[in-house]
Amino acid sequence: MKKTLFRLLLAGQVATVALSLSACSDLLEPTPVQQLPDDQAITDAGSARAATIGVYDRVQAYNQLNWPVLGFLPGENVRFNGTLNQFLQIDQNQLSADNVLITEAWTQMYQAVNGANNLIAALPGINDPLLPAAEKNQLLGEAHFLRALVYFDLGRGWGGVPLVLTPTRSKENGLGVRRATLAATYDHALADLTQAETLLPEAATRNRAVKAAARALRARLHLYRQQWAEAETYATQVIGSTNYRLVTPYRAFSTAPFLSQESVFELTFSNSDANSMWNNWFPSALGGQFNFQPVPAAIALLNDPAVGGSRSALLASTVIAGAPVTYGNLYSRSAQRDDPSYVLRLAEQYLIRAEARAQQGKLPEAIADLDAVRARAGVAATSATTADELLLAIENERRVEFAFEAHRWFDLVRTGRADDVLGVTDQRRWLFPIPFNDLVADPDLEQNPGY
Repeated sequence: MKKTLFRLLLAGQVATVALSLSACSDLLEPTPVQQLPDDQAITDAGSARAATIGVYDRVQAYNQLNWPVLGFLPGENVRFNGTLNQFLQIDQNQLSADNVLITEAWTQMYQAVNGANNLIAALPGINDPLLPAAEKNQLLGEAHFLRALVYFDLGRGWGGVPLVLTPTRSKENGLGVRRATLAATYDHALADLTQAETLLPEAATRNRAVKAAARALRARLHLYRQQWAEAETYATQVIGSTNYRLVTPYRAFSTAPFLSQESVFELTFSNSDANSMWNNWFPSALGGQFNFQPVPAAIALLNDPAVGGSRSALLASTVIAGAPVTYGNLYSRSAQRDDPSYVLRLAEQYLIRAEARAQQGKLPEAIADLDAVRARAGVAATSATTADELLLAIENERRVEFAFEAHRWFDLVRTGRADDVLGVTDQRRWLFPIPFNDLVADPDLEQNPGY
């Protein structure tokens, strides 16, 4: 996904302001995020394929740094080890509407939406013998899947958001779209996933959307909506596929990109299109900046054989100024710079199904799913027996299993436990602020309460 080759859509007003806060004229003459010039239209097989890679590129962009940080840093596993205000705000759950990471994530996500919109609008009308019907359907399915992923992420981050469903080709039609409700936002993501599943192939590809990826994301969406039976159904479809399995040892899922059978959908990088996330975790003695550091409580959990088991491999240590230092080791392929960004893993499907089954009173089945994840990590079977004990055990398992991935904050918000666990008592702060620059550019856009 070479960014230099497939940057189809123009950087928007929001990104410009994020990079240069002094560019006040952009507030008065906003450019729609990812406006598509007429001379870059999608008209044949080559441009359709390139445009699809362009959408993956935009999804890759927000999942490299901004979205993972927004998922793990507000939780209690990781702290920011620096002085940059944009990270400190997230770490301290004190976000402001002009936070750069919030602005960049929002911009990148709507760039991806617009790229998908252009594909969905153009593909049905392409008549090119070099684009057979099966491939055209696959590209259309990928566009629907990626748009569903983005709108799902927008919904769980900001609540209901503007549903932009047609290409943005001018300044005027990029503005004036009022925010939908969260239910409507999730409804649209579901509609896209339903369409995607009919179009995508049954395959084991892990860095392009296939039917299993649509089913896995749908299981997650139903979990967030507390639609327990549906979450169980779709997670079961993924778990039952012979294309996926929990790999052992635990660390194996992320040490060999493209090869792990645990990965359902990932965003891939290469040495020429590098994932720089490792740089934020590694200490300076190893060439990194050490911006993110596991907190002592998380270190203790991961190193506890009865809790973390083999997941202690997520940690590594070195010596700085004569003292041992522990750092996060999820992104360990720093030499190759090709660590994937994992979006959907099979372990999550087991824990989704465990939670959905526990909520339906299917306790033995839920325990079996939870224990499958624990056994893979070399941890003994759970001692939970009641529904409440089991739900808490699943929550705690997710904390350890996805310690440095983009889950913890969203898990605590969706279960209503961000107050109990993190002390974020103002529930208005459970949603992110709409970026200030977008509010200035579009008077029809309303801010989330509390900001």
